[in-house]
Amino acid sequence: MRENRLRTLWQQNKPAVNGWLAIPSSFSAEVMAHQGWDTLTIDMQHGVIDYAQMVTMLQAISTTPTVPIVRVPWLEPGIIMKSLDAGAYGVICPMVNTREDAQRLVSYTHYAPKGSRSFGPVRANLYGGADYPSKANDTIVAFAMIETKQALDNLDSILSVEGLDAIYIGPSDLSLALGCRPVFDDVDPPTAQAIEHIVKRAKAHGVRAGVHNGVPAVARARIALGFDFVTLGSDARLLSAGSQELLKALRA
Repeated sequence: MRENRLRTLWQQNKPAVNGWLAIPSSFSAEVMAHQGWDTLTIDMQHGVIDYAQMVTMLQAISTTPTVPIVRVPWLEPGIIMKSLDAGAYGVICPMVNTREDAQRLVSYTHYAPKGSRSFGPVRANLYGGADYPSKANDTIVAFAMIETKQALDNLDSILSVEGLDAIYIGPSDLSLALGCRPVFDDVDPPTAQAIEHIVKRAKAHGVRAGVHNGVPAVARARIALGFDFVTLGSDARLLSAGSQELLKALRA
């Protein structure tokens, strides 16, 4: 089966740098994939991407060694299983608030006897290889998003779920849940404390930790805190920022 380089990086105690895709285009996904990101996440929750577009983006990413991940819209078995069948090597699931939520996520991302994933790896067989069915359970990475007060209250019980590979922090939603400004980087003290608490508890449970960031300096600082997976920007933000920079320089 094709290697999941995200797991390889983690086995080498190296953090992964993740890019974010919100634009529904196989070409923009292909361009991003050729820039050297360790992983790229197709955002089906807040990006303007539907399932058919996601499949073409997965195909574009496949032209490179970059690992394809999908953030699904919600904790719903159909879209999680279809994303995996399309060839996603990781799933980021929003709003996992309880131990039961985490157990369902693990179940939906694993074949029996470890889970309840329905069998039909239509494109995953092409991407992963003929032995995909026997090795998928040990290859796919399941991320549970920790972004609510309820999830914080249930953190240790979520992290103790067998088969949960990683958690992922959305600083904006977590900030809102704690009564703070919804930002990525310059978070208010309660959110900063929560982020540090989450990564420490994840380490204690042997669960990998990821977080969304806006700038490299903050991503580096969070790696120093112990994060194994840092997201930087998105295709849409990079397009916007690059355009602004050019226009500012021209009109100065």
